[in-house]
Amino acid sequence: MIKEGNIAPAFTLSDQNGKKVSLADLRGKNIVLYFYPKDDTSGCTKEACQFRDAFPKFKGVNAVIAGISPDSTESHKKFELKYNLPFTLLSDEKKSVLEKYGVWKEKSMYGRKYMGVERTTVIIDKNGKIRNIFNKVKVPDHDKQVLQSLKELE
Repeated sequence: MIKEGNIAPAFTLSDQNGKKVSLADLRGKNIVLYFYPKDDTSGCTKEACQFRDAFPKFKGVNAVIAGISPDSTESHKKFELKYNLPFTLLSDEKKSVLEKYGVWKEKSMYGRKYMGVERTTVIIDKNGKIRNIFNKVKVPDHDKQVLQSLKELE
């Protein structure tokens, strides 16, 4: 499990364009890693669009945003284009990063148990240290919570 104050676990994943992106590539800025269950579903679309609409504010606090889900790069590309998302979407089809960050969990819906992504956002500072973890994210106003947390880093 990841903990605030620890160095964020390293990873390399493909983005929506098939380009390899590693956590080290994003260093030097504050990083908002948001883990979400599935492209183009209601909650995930709302969350992505909130980050899209607030994107200029995140640039103002020297932050980059990257979404991670188990969807394919092709799915991410369609999602990016459909909603005009200005940030990176990373594909973790093998679920290795999801497991490393502790967000691949047993979930339950209508009495049925299954494995899935627990909506989580992790803020990593310019030096690669985990500064904040938002578990079991509720989508409304989540972008504002994340932005406030980033302002407190400056």
